[in-house]
Amino acid sequence: MTGSILVADDETSIRESLTIVLEDEGYNCIAVKDGKEAIQAIDENSFDIIISDLKMPNESGLDVLEYALQNSSDTLTIIITAHATIETAISALRKGAADYILKPLDFDEVLIRIENLLEHKNVIQENKYLREQIDQEYNFNHIIGESDAMKKVYKMVERVSSANSNVLVTGQSGTGKELVARAIHSSSDRSDKPFLAINCGAIPEDLVESELFGHKKGAFTGASADKDGVFVAANGGTVFLDEIAEIPLNLQVNLLRVLQEREVKPVGSNKTLNFDTRIISATNQNLEEEVEKGNFRDDLYYRLNVVELPLPPLQQRRDDIPLLAHHFLKKYNKELKRNLKGISSEAMSAMMAYQWKGQVRELENVIERSVLLSDSNYLQLEDLPASIRDASGSEDINLDSEKLDQAVRVFEKHHIKSMLKRTEGNKSEAARLLGIDPSTLYRKMERLGLSD
Repeated sequence: MTGSILVADDETSIRESLTIVLEDEGYNCIAVKDGKEAIQAIDENSFDIIISDLKMPNESGLDVLEYALQNSSDTLTIIITAHATIETAISALRKGAADYILKPLDFDEVLIRIENLLEHKNVIQENKYLREQIDQEYNFNHIIGESDAMKKVYKMVERVSSANSNVLVTGQSGTGKELVARAIHSSSDRSDKPFLAINCGAIPEDLVESELFGHKKGAFTGASADKDGVFVAANGGTVFLDEIAEIPLNLQVNLLRVLQEREVKPVGSNKTLNFDTRIISATNQNLEEEVEKGNFRDDLYYRLNVVELPLPPLQQRRDDIPLLAHHFLKKYNKELKRNLKGISSEAMSAMMAYQWKGQVRELENVIERSVLLSDSNYLQLEDLPASIRDASGSEDINLDSEKLDQAVRVFEKHHIKSMLKRTEGNKSEAARLLGIDPSTLYRKMERLGLSD
């Protein structure tokens, strides 16, 4: 077992002996001689367990317990007392102590109590994490799409979820790379362990090493306590390294070593820490080109890219636009306390024709804005931004069915006809504008009953 422990006792022999025993077992210890110093130590450090004498100068053990409960709620406190009365023990436990031990101390018993408490604490933290994961419900339900392009993504997610291989998710910004990474994690045998996402492009360059690998107290200005890096913090689970291309070149060799050895050395430490964490990374850049330019190490690229999972841009999955639009409409009806019943045919036609440079994220933002500003029972063309309204340029279509699959069929047929009309019947050009292969266009035309 490892952990950080505060020992507070005014008796020098007990304080020093207990500290030696704990450190010999691998625990990190800070020892103080009274309650005032204990409270100061709690302010300056993070502890897993506090072992405090009940009777101390300045502040009592119960005062230390109360302060810890208010300011460090995850820390467990053991009270040491020479007053072998049931009232003393009950008082400490009622006030929130995790356990109590009577003097004279049996160090073997102390170690057993500490180990049991740390195991209990780990179970509580894992249960808390599981509840958070259940609340978030990151799974396939959050990846919307029934297009051929998305079916390929689903199959790939299912295949890689059962393995521990590193995965590189590629695609334009806004295509849902983190959602896919979470789907891989939630479908794997690591789903009951942490999923930690870190945006490599959003961290100041001088803090990247600390965020990834952790640091020891005092390693640099502002390092007031030990901190686990993301790989150790997610041990047993998954780390998602978003925008991996933004990792500074001088740190890429360190990241490569960590991925190869599966161990990290925190900043300011001489000890290495092992971890068992799956790595999923993502980028909107062409890493092969970055390697050729000398901006990204080729050995790190090959280490990360054991399996590449490319996400299609929205232009290549236009069939999914009605599904996505209705999904976001439902979402923002709930969040914004609105009650729009649907999307008008004119508005949907415009969204089908629009070139979504911001991908699914842009579509979601447009729906959120439109739901907020709409004064109608249906989201109308005039509720959309001017850039999308101008993209329509086509006649209205009728939509009588309330069934979503039938609505998708109507919009799809209408949009293909519009593209064929725009290209004067040139199917290859129409397929290019639609973002699909010509063979896919032919199959759709046949399925939708459009004449050749």
